[in-house]
Amino acid sequence: MATDSPRPYLYPTQSGATPSAADPEEAPPRVPSGVPDFDYLTGGFPAGSVVLLFGESGAGHQEFALTSAAHLMLRFDDPRLHRFYLGNAKGPFLYPASVSYLSTSRSEVQVMTELRAAFAGVYPEVLRRHLVFRDLSPTYFADTVVPSDWASVRSPLLSGAPASLRPDAGPVRALADAAEETGPKNLVIVDSLTDLLVRDGIAAGDLLTLLKGLRRRAKEWNGIVYLLLSEGVASGAVEQAVFDSVDVVLHFAWQSSPSRSHRQRTMLIRKSMPVLAHLPAEYLGRFVIRINALNGLVTTQYERV
Repeated sequence: MATDSPRPYLYPTQSGATPSAADPEEAPPRVPSGVPDFDYLTGGFPAGSVVLLFGESGAGHQEFALTSAAHLMLRFDDPRLHRFYLGNAKGPFLYPASVSYLSTSRSEVQVMTELRAAFAGVYPEVLRRHLVFRDLSPTYFADTVVPSDWASVRSPLLSGAPASLRPDAGPVRALADAAEETGPKNLVIVDSLTDLLVRDGIAAGDLLTLLKGLRRRAKEWNGIVYLLLSEGVASGAVEQAVFDSVDVVLHFAWQSSPSRSHRQRTMLIRKSMPVLAHLPAEYLGRFVIRINALNGLVTTQYERV
């Protein structure tokens, strides 16, 4: 059963109230996601959260991260745009100062080309201005069949690069170093855990230990960390261990049924104690989402499950 979105995109309610029972003056500061309906219902993420964006290929987890980053940076450029891009949810909010994109195997050119092809308007431009990009390809492809020239970062960057960009650091340690360097007060996108889980030579235990350490450290950064992970690349036991090592799990999936002539994307809050504890029972279901070139990821309705 589907219900209309409780706060349609770009049409805020007059009251501006959130459904949270917590007193905003006493609640810990939160970081808005930049997806208005989600923030209206949940109040955003507690500052310092590590959020796993988990799902089927193309179902929306990467688009959620990029929409969030673009909307938060548009608000950073002009706070008057808060209601337009972030909706009516009230804080207290902490806003990221920049976006740190940590790519394990893709170059900045690849990511920006894909972004420009997918989104129109101001999204690619605002992210180009605010993106702090760290290409970890040299560490990821070291000692593999990939020729070094394919994975190299241009020498002017490498010559003054931190340890996180040097092949001898190892992919997992390189990610930790890059997060430490660029994480404080920022929105961090890790693209992706999928790469690390499928690479030979990386033990799942090492990656899980990194996630537990990142979860502790992120609380001191007062930003937000998004981890991208494709469904099905790891065993069920490893997936569950990853879930247990983060603060929030959002699950993105494709849904279809005999009553519909098309598939639709959905987003389910699988884990988040500060969010689920205050979410009204009628909204303990999944968001129906759509993605388009002008607005990024938006929610259109809510389904009980």
